[in-house]
Amino acid sequence: METTDILKRVRKIEIKTRGLSSNIFAGEYHTAFKGRGMMFSEVREYQFGDDIRNIDWNVTARFNHPYVKVFEEEREMTVMLLIDVSGSREFGTTWRFKKNMITEIAAVLAFSAIQNNDKTGVIFFSDRVEKFIPPKKGRKHILHIIRELISFTPEERNTDIAGVLKYLTNAIKKRCTTFVISDFIDDKFEDALKIANQKHDVVALRVYDPRETVMPDVGFVQFKDAETGESQWINTSSRKTRDAFNQWWTDNEKRINTTFTKCGVDNVSVRTDEDYVKALMSLFKKRI
Repeated sequence: METTDILKRVRKIEIKTRGLSSNIFAGEYHTAFKGRGMMFSEVREYQFGDDIRNIDWNVTARFNHPYVKVFEEEREMTVMLLIDVSGSREFGTTWRFKKNMITEIAAVLAFSAIQNNDKTGVIFFSDRVEKFIPPKKGRKHILHIIRELISFTPEERNTDIAGVLKYLTNAIKKRCTTFVISDFIDDKFEDALKIANQKHDVVALRVYDPRETVMPDVGFVQFKDAETGESQWINTSSRKTRDAFNQWWTDNEKRINTTFTKCGVDNVSVRTDEDYVKALMSLFKKRI
């Protein structure tokens, strides 16, 4: 892709996602994702209904009148976006591929973060950590992230979610909010997810295509694995074959949801032909 084309796409995505962040998500994001704690702000006179545990006894004794400490939320957070760049993200049968939706969702979250004065960092992963962008603030940093989301080419095509979660746990020392944006076509990441969520606040955003949920009856079709490159001819007119595929999807769906529940991870799934705004709003409201 030419540089001019990349810049045009960056600008287009910025206009759309920045507007969503400003007009729709600002309040919900702030409420759903809390800061690291409460910090002392000031001392004022006691008012009826104040928590007596917040009385400042030193000031109270000095003025012979009750005063309380006032605290405010320490808002600044670090937000990490773990972006799946494996081969399966290139699949799509609607008007956009999975990778296009992943890019827009990541951009919305990034702009929401900087509007709340949060730092944002990114880890691109396949079956290895492909690239680490350290957390920073500012519009310039977010535009750099969007450019990478559009133009980045991974070295590998397979997926290892456990590997990137272990990297996150070791690399980011302070507690942060982490969004894992992937189709989650992987297994054996439950233990790593549980450990990561104990240290950080992990949220799973699952993107999938409607054609991945059911196999159509369209005769013989050559299928190619986007990650391994292997291909074979499948008779989709076979009822047994279609039922087996549909059962695989059902079992996989159940396994993934069970994993999220066991690990205590908030999550939402969105199809490429659906409005991800509704999905994100649902996620935010669930956390309030």
